[in-house]
Amino acid sequence: MAKQVILTEEGLAALENELEELKSVKRKEIAEKIKVALSFGDLSENSEYDEAKNDQAIVEARIADLEAMLKNATVIDESELGTDTIHIGSKVDLKVTNQATGSTMQKEYRIVGSNEANPRAGRISDESAIGKALLGHAVGDTVEVEVPAGVMVYEVLEISK
Repeated sequence: MAKQVILTEEGLAALENELEELKSVKRKEIAEKIKVALSFGDLSENSEYDEAKNDQAIVEARIADLEAMLKNATVIDESELGTDTIHIGSKVDLKVTNQATGSTMQKEYRIVGSNEANPRAGRISDESAIGKALLGHAVGDTVEVEVPAGVMVYEVLEISK
C-alpha cells in the first residue's frame, strides 16, 4: 500500500505546480533535445542522445512520484488546527539549549509532512527526530532530543498556526 502523504495547502500547491511544469515545459524541452540529437545520426556514439534520454527518464520518474504523492495526499485543514499542542502544520517558537556547551538560541519551525521538509527554511518533518519529539507537546514543555551535535533541549515558547 502506498504511503499516505500529509501536506499543507501550500505544499499541495507546490507539488501541483511542479507537476504541471514538468508535464508542460520539461517534457517538450527534452523531446526537442532528443529530436536534435537524433538528427546527428549514429546513436551508438551519440552522447547528446544518451544524455537527453537520461534526462527524459529522470523527468518521467519524478512525474510518476508526484502523481503518486498527489493521489495519496491528505491536506491539513489549517483552519481546524488548534494551538494547544504541536501537530503537523503548527508553527513553533522554541528556546534551544545545547546541553554540552550550555549555549542557547531561539528557533522557529513549522512542522510539515516529510515531502515539504526544508530545514534551511525552518520547515521540519514530522518524521525527523526533532519533529517527532515535539509532536503533542504544549507551551512550557521541554523536550530532550539527541541530534548529531549532542543532546539538545527544546523549550516550547509559543505554538501558532
